[in-house]
Amino acid sequence: MDWPLFLSALISATLFPGGSEALLLLRLHEGAAPLMVVLIAGTGNLIGSVITYGMGRLGNEAVHHRWLRMKPGQIERAERWFHRYGQPSLLLAWLPIVGDPLCLVAGLLRMSLPLFVLLVAIGKFARYGVLAWMVTG
Repeated sequence: MDWPLFLSALISATLFPGGSEALLLLRLHEGAAPLMVVLIAGTGNLIGSVITYGMGRLGNEAVHHRWLRMKPGQIERAERWFHRYGQPSLLLAWLPIVGDPLCLVAGLLRMSLPLFVLLVAIGKFARYGVLAWMVTG
């Protein structure tokens, strides 16, 4: 198990800054199996996103009521909008700057965890897979 790659990917998927792509490229350059590095980095990155989702989910009441001063009706409208239009945006949770807040919002708006994991996993594993494919061709 490549713990540095796993932890780099995990941390870079939380609200902390970081990037795991450089380490993934280094591992590929060193001769690591592309499938293995994609699985390790993708798993770490997915778990990091689930942590960020959990932060939103657990901080739901404090954020909505205390910080944003949202009324229950406003929260319900935001949840309906996100469930209708916002969920597919999680396929882009791998993007810098916007990806982590998308995961936090998904938690805040109580998105289904299994659907969250599915959408985020598709985007994150595809990103690492494409990157590995481009390098190893």
